[in-house]
Amino acid sequence: MAGMRRRSFILWLHGLGDSGPANEPIKTFFSSPELRNTSWAFPSAPSNPVSCNHGAVVPSWFDIYEIPVTAESPKDENGVLRAVQNVHTMIDKEIDSGTNPKDIFICGFSQGGALTLASILLYPRTLGGGAVFSGWVPFNSSIIGRISPEAKKTPILWSHGIADRTVLFGAGQAGPPFLEQAGMSCEFKAYPDLDHSISNEELRTLESWIKSHLQSS
Repeated sequence: MAGMRRRSFILWLHGLGDSGPANEPIKTFFSSPELRNTSWAFPSAPSNPVSCNHGAVVPSWFDIYEIPVTAESPKDENGVLRAVQNVHTMIDKEIDSGTNPKDIFICGFSQGGALTLASILLYPRTLGGGAVFSGWVPFNSSIIGRISPEAKKTPILWSHGIADRTVLFGAGQAGPPFLEQAGMSCEFKAYPDLDHSISNEELRTLESWIKSHLQSS
């Protein structure tokens, strides 16, 4: 039966100053038979000057103006839109190679989590799901009018550590009400002692969540 299983795809978007290859060990946590036919991609952000780093050039999907990030932090919407186009190109390439859109999952940490959310909201089709870890909403509410009915059907898993001092918990908490306003559902999980990092517990939850959405599709 394993050979008959539909192919699935997980795209992982790293945080500020990180790289795709440094995140590849994440896939070793995913050992379920249901994910045996899953391919992964760990792209690296281009190097750009970043305002919160006093203009230092580091791998960054878009500009970040201040750390810690709060729900009210100023947003580089133009930079986010440029980064979203690149993510959409990767998704389109995977669909063109034969993967069903509903078997495609976008996941990201911190800045990569914000980009995950933006990419899901602005993609014109329903995907398998989007998982945001320690991320934030990188848009103002004016973007809601640009979200297609198909994108609104993509499920979102949002995980955030209450002890996060880099992207404050309040920035994560602002996500579900924003998505509700957009007519989307979001499963939000708070982790009491977690700082700005990803825990093994979060990854186990992600694996179960992906499996459940693969089966339902």
